[in-house]
Amino acid sequence: MSFHNILIPTDGSEFTKNAVDKGLELAQLVGGKVTALYVVDGSAYNRSNADTNTNPYDTSEKEGIYATSYVEERGRELGITVERKIIEGNPAKTILQESENYDIIVMGTLGRAGLSKLIMGSVAERVIQNAKCPVLVVRSPSN
Repeated sequence: MSFHNILIPTDGSEFTKNAVDKGLELAQLVGGKVTALYVVDGSAYNRSNADTNTNPYDTSEKEGIYATSYVEERGRELGITVERKIIEGNPAKTILQESENYDIIVMGTLGRAGLSKLIMGSVAERVIQNAKCPVLVVRSPSN
């Protein structure tokens, strides 16, 4: 089995940076290509907030640009071409849909912890259980 086509989901948090580094190291080792994926969670924006003029979707999309740019810049430092992808949807479902197009997914815990992890479930856990390709989950040093 080859791991030349690598998907690295990221939310731009410190929790995912270790996974980004490991995914890029794998790509460098096997001469692979990387896609950095950020999922804009559209369900969080179905509720309106009358107290602010800020569009949360725009804010999240900017976070996606930052997160995927980080992967692209780190890849450039290692001589790896990184495609950036920003998709609106449910993070776990979107990663699972994308999984059929990749040889391996390298991901962190996506920064969820405590009560929000219990309520929302673990994205990494759902991806591990249902992905169409192998999944490498990299814990951050602080986890």
